[in-house]
Amino acid sequence: MAPSADAAPVEDTAGGYEAPPFRDAQFHAEGAVSGGGAEIDFSAVSQGYVAVRAVSDKRLKCQIVFGETKYNHDLPGDGIPTVYPLQSGDGSYTVRIMQNTTENKYVEIFSAETQVVMDSVFEPFLRPNQRVHYTEDSPCVAQAAGLAARSADATALVGNIYAYIAENIDYDYDKAQWVVDNNVKGYLPDPDETLSSGKGICYDYASLAAAMLRSQGIPAKLIIGYVDSGGEELYHAWNMIWLEESGWITVEIKAPANAWQRIDLTFAAAGQGTFSGDGSGYTDKEIY
Repeated sequence: MAPSADAAPVEDTAGGYEAPPFRDAQFHAEGAVSGGGAEIDFSAVSQGYVAVRAVSDKRLKCQIVFGETKYNHDLPGDGIPTVYPLQSGDGSYTVRIMQNTTENKYVEIFSAETQVVMDSVFEPFLRPNQRVHYTEDSPCVAQAAGLAARSADATALVGNIYAYIAENIDYDYDKAQWVVDNNVKGYLPDPDETLSSGKGICYDYASLAAAMLRSQGIPAKLIIGYVDSGGEELYHAWNMIWLEESGWITVEIKAPANAWQRIDLTFAAAGQGTFSGDGSGYTDKEIY
């Protein structure tokens, strides 16, 4: 069940939660294979991610293939490394660098394969990536650390982070309508910008929450999919979290022990409406 819009932070002034060391995600040139103007770094696959960089004056895509599952990501052509999660678990992955030819058509210019055995199933959901972007120095990480300092445990920290976002980030209806009207593709959320502006759409909420939680060592997925709204499916984004201990997160969320729990901050902050549905009927499509 989604948290209420007026949920208050958990009172844990004594603190007690200790976050593990910050988990980063970086490009390692010495571990990269290259071709077609692109470099693919497989050196950290055990930590749940692959890093890619490329130089091109044409639009690029990075396609990550795992069996029948394919994720298509935008890839900058400016040579700046980009991190992508290996969210499908252990096994064989193929990373394909695709270059635009005409309109929406792309051709492969380089590809490489790797076998992945992760340190844990949580690795992809404990680190930054293209859609959940943050660094150790990010303001959103500092805010999460401040909340962690007065949280008794992980359950309390989740409640504090979600209550903070629900109370301090307003739903941006104008932005949501603009995205719908213009059929915007390729939009990437910026957790620090969302925190600074104090507003955002579902994608922004989910990315900010995932960044704050991951930075404090709590596994968090960013889910993109569909939610039911009176029989109509709305394109939407939300989170799933993992807690080892069970307990109340806020007055309206009960987290089961050792299980992923779905939490929808858009519904928490904005309530039932045009862009959030009725808080039920979720269909997962992509996980980041």
